[in-house]
Amino acid sequence: MTKEQERAELHRIIWKIAEDLRGSVDGWDFKSYVLGMLFYRFISENLTSFINSLEQKNNKDFNYAKLLDKQAEYGKEEIINYKGFYILPSELFENVVKKAEKDNKLNETLSKIFKNIENSAIGTQSESDFKGLFDDIDVNSNKLGDTVEKRNQRLVKILNSINELNLGNFTDNTIDAFGDAYEFLMTMYASKAGKSGGEFFTPQEVSELLAKITVVGKTSVNKVYDPACGSGSLLLKFAKVLGKDKVKQGFYGQETNITTYNLCRINMFLHDINYEKFDIALGDTLLDPKHWDDEPFDAIVSNPPYSIKWAGNDNPLLINDPRFSPAGILAPKSFADLAFTMHMLSWLSPSGTAAIVEFPGVLYRGGAEQKIRQYLIDNNYIDTVIQLPANLFFGTSIATCILVLKKSKTDNNVLFIDANNEFIHSGNKNKLTDKNIETILNAYKERKNKKYFTQLIKNSNIAENEYNIAVSSYIEKKDTKEKIDIKVLNAKIKDIVKKQDVLRKEIDKIIEELEK
Repeated sequence: MTKEQERAELHRIIWKIAEDLRGSVDGWDFKSYVLGMLFYRFISENLTSFINSLEQKNNKDFNYAKLLDKQAEYGKEEIINYKGFYILPSELFENVVKKAEKDNKLNETLSKIFKNIENSAIGTQSESDFKGLFDDIDVNSNKLGDTVEKRNQRLVKILNSINELNLGNFTDNTIDAFGDAYEFLMTMYASKAGKSGGEFFTPQEVSELLAKITVVGKTSVNKVYDPACGSGSLLLKFAKVLGKDKVKQGFYGQETNITTYNLCRINMFLHDINYEKFDIALGDTLLDPKHWDDEPFDAIVSNPPYSIKWAGNDNPLLINDPRFSPAGILAPKSFADLAFTMHMLSWLSPSGTAAIVEFPGVLYRGGAEQKIRQYLIDNNYIDTVIQLPANLFFGTSIATCILVLKKSKTDNNVLFIDANNEFIHSGNKNKLTDKNIETILNAYKERKNKKYFTQLIKNSNIAENEYNIAVSSYIEKKDTKEKIDIKVLNAKIKDIVKKQDVLRKEIDKIIEELEK
């Protein structure tokens, strides 16, 4: 079975589980249970594998899952220091599943286990990474059933289904199956959730393009950052594009929605990013940023919420904020897009690159946004603007764009790329293929003019165009209309008219004979 066949089989099983288990629970809510139990299984097997790998050096028959809880207490502190958490053998996923059907208090059992896992990190460096991690897995929710018995029946079904998934053996380096299962569930539920899904889920192909743009010419980066990180899919692309060990100081992000914040932390663990290699914070990035004291970031990627409202001029302190003050004006209260952009520019390292998905209006609207663009152009911070195809994202069919920022450019030009036609149609959405990504990336690297596709424009020319940076303002659209020879067309029309005259005469003769 090839890797793609294995992935397809995994996705088929997950889809079936979700359909079987959804019942009266809306799919967008139910993902918390499916993902939560998947996460519970993951960390149970991750911990077991880690301990077994240490102990089996001296005892080949050692199996942590078969130990008594009292026996397992030895070495607990050391394990927590390394892994960031601890689970007693009796509370491991595999042991709970075995007893689940006969456990009349399964909901209480799971609730206690989840609390114990979180509490194991209290007082350690990993405390903030585990605090509240299971909050969205409400095993006592009426969504699971209106009685304890019904809720437990459904919990048993979830546990058994997750247990049946063939996610591989950690010693065989198939850990990516867990991450892939997570991403598939996110994609599936986001596509069914409409707008709510699109607010925090970026398609994998777009994530890959953004990550690859920011690491052109680099084999490693100090750390990566997303100020509106959602479920963390953008950050985690660096683990695949570069390799997680090539992100030296780790993965940083901030998210304002607590449910999504929890999903992001879970996603980090599911992709085997240990607690000391990520710092995901909860809060409003624009008003309460959590990474002030960190050194600037080499790579910043983000798909911030489009044109949301923010305090803007209503908060007199913001104009003095070192992130926003350089432009001399704040982003409009109704459109926070460029506030996110200024925030990212502020935290970008001198040699770094930021790739940001932007709502198209920010490229050409007047007023405060025009003045912010003027600041960005006059200071030579805008490197590239890429027009993406329409209908790529969940929840919107709008053709968004990518704004690439740099602080140390080697020229005074902006590269414009019209990638409107770089897609295939997949289901009810458009999708970037590997070839599309490669085409866009090559154009970004080459930085040359190509008719109908790329154009290198001087900053001075953009200034003359009132700092409009919409791609359509600089790249001519290819005329795909069929060229028509008027003389040939007139000749065809003349021939058609003649034939019509003949046909009319023949019809008149037939009618005349019938009347006789």
